[in-house]
Amino acid sequence: QVQLVELGGGLVQLGGPLRLACAATGSTFSSLGWYRQAPGKQRELVATFHSGGTTNNADSVKGRFTISRDNAQNTVHLQMNSLKPEDTAVYYCNAVSMWSGRDFWGQGTQVTVSS
Repeated sequence: QVQLVELGGGLVQLGGPLRLACAATGSTFSSLGWYRQAPGKQRELVATFHSGGTTNNADSVKGRFTISRDNAQNTVHLQMNSLKPEDTAVYYCNAVSMWSGRDFWGQGTQVTVSS
């Protein structure tokens, strides 16, 4: 059974850093990453890390956010720097099963950037 456990999130001041972590268990994953959803908006990609070592990052976070992955522990981290109010959202961990291609989602963690 696949489980995604998210850690981190919270309230941070404008320009501050925050780090998110997600531990995935129950399968082998071709991709681990983060999406976010702000109130009234659709869920959007933040960053993903693929098993081959490639990453995808949203243009809005390039140069500020860094995604990293520990394959041995099936853990993905998102280091967020220079946070802006528009980064305020619920952040969801995402994992794609290598065997079925199915998407799995964490419960979400709130990130709020105060100005």
